Amino acid sequence: MLPGIIADTPEEVKAAAEKLGGVTVVKAQVKVGGRGKAGGVKVAKDPEAAEEAAKAILGLDIKGHVVKRVMVAGGARIAQEFYFSVLLDRANRSYLSLTSYEGGMEIEQLAVERPEALARIEVDPIAGIDLDTAKQIALDAKFPEELIEKVAPVFVKLWEVYKGEDATLVEVNPLVLTEEGEIIALDGKVSLDENAGFRHPGHEALEDAEAADPLEAKAKKNDLNYVKLDGEVGIIGNGAGLVMSTLDVVAYAGENHGGVKPANFLDIGGGASAEVMANGLDVILGDEQVKSVFVNVFGGITACDAVANGIVAALGILGDAASKPLVVRLDGNRVEEGRAILREAAHPLVTLAASMDEGADKAAELAAAAK
Repeated sequence: MLPGIIADTPEEVKAAAEKLGGVTVVKAQVKVGGRGKAGGVKVAKDPEAAEEAAKAILGLDIKGHVVKRVMVAGGARIAQEFYFSVLLDRANRSYLSLTSYEGGMEIEQLAVERPEALARIEVDPIAGIDLDTAKQIALDAKFPEELIEKVAPVFVKLWEVYKGEDATLVEVNPLVLTEEGEIIALDGKVSLDENAGFRHPGHEALEDAEAADPLEAKAKKNDLNYVKLDGEVGIIGNGAGLVMSTLDVVAYAGENHGGVKPANFLDIGGGASAEVMANGLDVILGDEQVKSVFVNVFGGITACDAVANGIVAALGILGDAASKPLVVRLDGNRVEEGRAILREAAHPLVTLAASMDEGADKAAELAAAAK
C-alpha cells in the first residue's frame, strides 16, 4: 500500500511531499469520479512541483464539487493497469464482479467499445469470493496465468472489504502491477449502504460535512429522504414512487411555463405529522431557488385529515419563514375531511388542487410568476 498524507494548503502539500520523498501524486479529495480528466490529479517530481500542483487543484470545481482538500500520495512505477469492482446488482438481486485486464480508463467506455474485455461474474451472496472464485474471475477477465496468483488474493481482500463494511460498491481503477512486481490499488471508490449504518458507528467519521449540501444535511438530521435538484418547484410527497411520478408531472407541466423544473425529491414516508411536515417545508423553503411548493399526498395509513392538520400546524410553526405559495393535492383515505380542514383554515399561501396534473400545473405557474 502506498503512503499518503492529507493536506489542506499548498504549504502543507509541499511539507508532505518532502516527508514522503521522491515522486508524489497530488489528488483532489472530492466524492466524484473523473478527477484526473478534470485536472484534479497531478504527478509531481519534487516538493516544489507538488506545491504548484496543489495551487492548481485546491479551489478547482470538479462536476460541482469544489476541492478543499488533497491527498499527497507516494508515486508508483506502473508496469500495467487493471480494473476490479464488486457491486450490488439490483436487477438480479445478487452481487456482481466487473473485472478487466485493461484498467485506467472509463469502465463505461470500455463496456461499450470493447465489451469482450470486461468480465461480468455473478457473485453468490452467501459463498462470496474465496480464493478459487477469485482465480476464476481473473481467468475470465483474461489475466495471464503468471498474474492470476498475484491478483486473486487482492480480489478476495476487496470482497472482504465489500462484505465487512456493508458496501454497495467497491471499485479499484486502476489496480496496478508495479515494475517491482507488486499489486497495488492506486485509486478506488467505495459506496456504503446507509441502511447498515447502525452496524458501523465508525462510518460517521468518514463523512465530509463541509462538502455536503447544507439542505441535504439538514434533511438527513431530521430523517427525511431528500435530494436537492436544480429547479424552482419544491416537492413533498409520501412514498418514493409517488414523489418520482410527481417529479415527472411537474417537469412536464413546467414546459408550458418557461421551463420550470422540480427543485427537489422529498419523501416524508408514511407519517405526515405537523413536525414531519414542518421539517420538510423548512428544508424546502430554505432553498433560495424554490419559488413554489407542491404537496402531493395520497392518504393511506396516514389519512388525509391528519395530513391536512399537519400542513396547517406546520405553517403555524414556521410562521414568517413560510413565505412561498403551496399547492396541495390530497387524495385517498378521508380526502373530503382533509380538504375541508384546509378550506376552513384558509391560509393565504395554500391553494387546493383536485388532481396531480392540476396541482403540478398550478405550482409551475406560480413558480414561473415568481422568477
